[in-house]
Amino acid sequence: MRIDEKLTKDAFKPDRESHIKINHDICRNKCKIKYCLFVCPGHLYSFNEELNEINVEFAGCLECGTCKIACIEGAIEWTYPKGEYGVQYRYG
Repeated sequence: MRIDEKLTKDAFKPDRESHIKINHDICRNKCKIKYCLFVCPGHLYSFNEELNEINVEFAGCLECGTCKIACIEGAIEWTYPKGEYGVQYRYG
């Protein structure tokens, strides 16, 4: 089974509140490359040109923390979801 096939088997139970917070002031003023758009394995980050800000669809988060590490300016505050919420891996 390929990795993308395995990921489709995962179950997600999203909380109402995001476990990923973006400081848009830091993101707008300091971050030039916006690595979060490229490093997330779930491809959950997008750029809203009208608002000039990054959006994240936290409900599909794979909980790897890559975005927090890649954000060299410190605009992303990432924590694990609260108990019983988040991703449930089924294979691997």
